[in-house]
Amino acid sequence: MEKRYGLPTAIALVVGIVIGSGIFFKTESVLNVTDGNVLTGVLAIAAVGLIAFFCVYAFSILAQKYEKVNGLVDYAEATCGSKYAYYLGWYMTFIYTPGITSVLGWVTARYLCQLFGFGITSGETLAVAGLILVAVAFVNGVAPKLAGKLQVSTTVIKLIPLCLMAVVGIISGLSNGQLMQNFQASAESSVSFVGGLSASVVALAFAFEGWILATTINAELKNSKKNLPLALIFGIIVIVAIYIFYYLGICGAITKEELMASGSTQAFKNLFGNGWGTLLSVFIVVSCLGTTNGLVMANSRNLYSIAARGHGPNPKLFGKVDEASNMPMNSTFFGALISMVWMVYFFGANLSEKNWFGLFSFDSSELVIVALYAFYIPIFVMMFKDKELGFGKRIIVPALAIVSCVALVVCAVYAHGIMKYQAAAANGEFSFPVLFFLIITAIVMFIAKFFYREDGKSAK
Repeated sequence: MEKRYGLPTAIALVVGIVIGSGIFFKTESVLNVTDGNVLTGVLAIAAVGLIAFFCVYAFSILAQKYEKVNGLVDYAEATCGSKYAYYLGWYMTFIYTPGITSVLGWVTARYLCQLFGFGITSGETLAVAGLILVAVAFVNGVAPKLAGKLQVSTTVIKLIPLCLMAVVGIISGLSNGQLMQNFQASAESSVSFVGGLSASVVALAFAFEGWILATTINAELKNSKKNLPLALIFGIIVIVAIYIFYYLGICGAITKEELMASGSTQAFKNLFGNGWGTLLSVFIVVSCLGTTNGLVMANSRNLYSIAARGHGPNPKLFGKVDEASNMPMNSTFFGALISMVWMVYFFGANLSEKNWFGLFSFDSSELVIVALYAFYIPIFVMMFKDKELGFGKRIIVPALAIVSCVALVVCAVYAHGIMKYQAAAANGEFSFPVLFFLIITAIVMFIAKFFYREDGKSAK
């Protein structure tokens, strides 16, 4: 595959994938799980930002050394061996990337359909979400350079509502006292600090996630070993700053009760009026579309990265690169198909009035992300053995990254496991989403065993 992308596209991919829907609809989630505790929300943003930064910095070190087909899988192969890389690639192909891509497709459709008066859990919204995924996959498969330009342009566009809300919301909130009132009301929260922070960290993991998918284009990035680390580090710093100021702006524009009930759309309308609020809602749709495009860019290459190593179902078919578009077309549309499957699951498990999957229902916008951080840990452990790195990069950086990954996993088990189990038990029910997510993941990973070939191509 040709070297078609430069540093601006790489930065836009990092910022564009991460900043999208998450910060818009997870803001209200954070306030709900903390019972309106604004301070806990700010601390949670800082905590997840720190977790992401340590992991980003560790991977930026690996990005300076290794480049082949798909960044994360390449790093796993170089540090932990081909078999571990294969299973990680399988998880990325069948669970992680299509899981969060499907959520982004729905969120894009949600904000678009809201403009036309459709309910966010309606069948119309689900149908529009499916059409969005198919259309974006088609653009990525047929015109990858256009997809790259779309990523850059939507990244610039999406910063407009975020920056406006950050600046105008904070100024307005300070002048009318709304911001301080929301902070003072935080003391009245009925949720414990540990419980609220844990649930907020896991919820915000979605808002920060996606940066690792920027490494999927490392083989197509000009001067990858220099530009990819720069894009990762610069991108995550920009993201943390924007998120904190946007969150403060939202809290300065609307009461916590209104935000918990109506979300960020109402905050924009309160601050800018219905007309401008609607226009900014259009910007939010573009923002979400840009994130969906970035995720589809990564999703298109996942099965290809496995097939290029001689593994997975039919490597010749999915490892083929189309001569006209210079893209793995079969991998692209397979990724779209798996995303559609996950979209149906997300809708049935989290949005439908009647739960379609019973005990096997979990939030695929959060747990699939946390599990990926668990996959990072062996990679960081193996960095300890790299004698070519200095002490700081060989010991301190991976150690901090490991601590960060463990902290996120613990928060997920506490928030989605223990807290939800206790809440269900109080009603005489049983619910432990983490357990059933692990069962489903184990089944998917067991299937991977039948498609691993010992004679597969080595990345070395």
